[in-house]
Amino acid sequence: MSVLVGLIVMLGMLVIVPAGLRLVGDPAFDRMRRLWPLFAVPGAVALWLPRGATATALACCYALGALLLAAHAPWRLARTRSIRPAEIALLTALVTPSVAALALVAERAGHELFGFGLGILALTVPHFHFAGFAAALVAGLVCRGGDGPAGRFAALSVPLGTLLVLVGYFVGDWAELAGAAVLTAGMWTVALLTWRTARDGRDRATRVLLATSAAVLVATMVLALSWALGEATGLPHPTLTWMAATHGLGNALGFALCSLLAWRRIQDRTHPEGRTA
Repeated sequence: MSVLVGLIVMLGMLVIVPAGLRLVGDPAFDRMRRLWPLFAVPGAVALWLPRGATATALACCYALGALLLAAHAPWRLARTRSIRPAEIALLTALVTPSVAALALVAERAGHELFGFGLGILALTVPHFHFAGFAAALVAGLVCRGGDGPAGRFAALSVPLGTLLVLVGYFVGDWAELAGAAVLTAGMWTVALLTWRTARDGRDRATRVLLATSAAVLVATMVLALSWALGEATGLPHPTLTWMAATHGLGNALGFALCSLLAWRRIQDRTHPEGRTA
């Protein structure tokens, strides 16, 4: 696993997931958020060890945490009995780290899971932390903040696009391209709604964070779509190394981190006690 990819994954494990859980605004996640470092720190250490038994065991610790988080999805669904678009996006966010964790365990063990090479597995780990967890969570937040047609479209299309991309891994490049197109449409809608939120009387720091998130998201999804199109058609497209350095890094810092910081500021000002309704 390259240094850049490892750093991006560490950000997802140690910062993005717990910060995202805080934004859900559900006390049921407080304990999981407090326990998360017990799973995330071993997972982060596993990134920097040579492939083998020790790295695999530490990755399994992270997988356990991700599975416990995923188990909250059916429990929350049964408790809330809500299938609103924002809730669908949230449930997707809860499940996607488990996909990343499965890929991490296989990659650290040196096992080509389902026929996918170790390089693809290594890139699957950040993908499902950022294009999975962070994207679905933010889509749910923008939908919750203004549940109009655009918000509902974002909250539904981001999970659908993420699922189609995952299916495309198994079906083929054209299915992955379809997933990338749906995901891009959803994420561009998230960018539009984020930009509108930035203009809605926020403080300067929050506006800058939201505007940065929206602008970066537009650019990174152009890269994602061009890569998927190139894979399906054979047209020239960025290499995986270039995608990690641009699309991956941009989504991690410019989109996910800036978005979560901005939404934390918004929620702190709206609900000083740190919880949302």
